[in-house]
Amino acid sequence: MESNREIFHLLTRRFGLLDKNCCSVGNFEISTIQSHILYEIDKKHEPSMQQIADLLAIDITTFSRQIQSLVKMELVKKTPSQQDKRVFILTLTVQGKFVATSIDHSMNAYLEEVFSHMNDFEKETVIRSIKLLNEAMSKSSVCCKPLY
Repeated sequence: MESNREIFHLLTRRFGLLDKNCCSVGNFEISTIQSHILYEIDKKHEPSMQQIADLLAIDITTFSRQIQSLVKMELVKKTPSQQDKRVFILTLTVQGKFVATSIDHSMNAYLEEVFSHMNDFEKETVIRSIKLLNEAMSKSSVCCKPLY
């Protein structure tokens, strides 16, 4: 019988979360963490570096290196805040928005294909179960709590 941990390991591998690069868009090889960063910047209105780092539960040093890579790739723009010059605001460039949108479309198509192997009841059950799991994880005091 499979353990719960084994089930989650298999899900993680199948979802590609252990892959070094999650996506290729044009000439860009985007890592999984960079994909998450682009997604969160795209969702928020002019977030600070600290807000996105906290949201993704990444230490600021590691996060800064990732942002520097995305700035060099011309996907993200980092600007000092008007209110506090020590704070940097993140926005997507036009190219960054294109990459983020392309990844979003690819992920949605992937999930649609996966769900096509289920009937409506099974799909709704899986979605409801994942929402329930996310909610329970957000209440956990043990590990990896998202900040939202």
